[in-house]
Amino acid sequence: MGRKFIAAVVAAALTVTAFGTAPARADNDLLKTLAIVAGAAVVGKVIYDQTQRNRQNQIVSRNVAPPPVYYQAPAQKTYRAPMPQSVLRPVARPQTVWAEPLDPRPLPKRADRKLLPGDCLQSVDTRDGRVRFFAQDCLERNYSYVNRLPQDCAVRFRSYNGPREGYDARCLRDEGYQLARM
Repeated sequence: MGRKFIAAVVAAALTVTAFGTAPARADNDLLKTLAIVAGAAVVGKVIYDQTQRNRQNQIVSRNVAPPPVYYQAPAQKTYRAPMPQSVLRPVARPQTVWAEPLDPRPLPKRADRKLLPGDCLQSVDTRDGRVRFFAQDCLERNYSYVNRLPQDCAVRFRSYNGPREGYDARCLRDEGYQLARM
């Protein structure tokens, strides 16, 4: 038990004994004594409940988590009827020979939108270094969706052969476009 609870009980006992030594007046003193004892009991109970609540709220942490427990389901017994020998023998199946190899189906148009032609990817040296881009004129000839390319990726720069226009390859890749490798 808590120290405070014991102290409250002792204090209540001392007050009861102190009233016992006083001259006896039956009605008034008995009611006062009962009221004091009841008050001490209520205070003791409140203190006891508070200490119990504090103990429950303490957080205990450990670095090691308990290992997981795995349960294995019991094996189910099933009955299998013996298979007839005719089923167990291999059956000769005719070999299918294709006259010509099959070609893969073409991609649908909506998937084809994000595939850029590989012939249009160019790498050019400039004063600032090498630039990888898709040439504008090549894309207009070989790619149907040039008008849907993001305008943030459009670049203009000067190379040693003159001014060039196109779309930055890294920017298009970040936007989800890929190089169609054929």
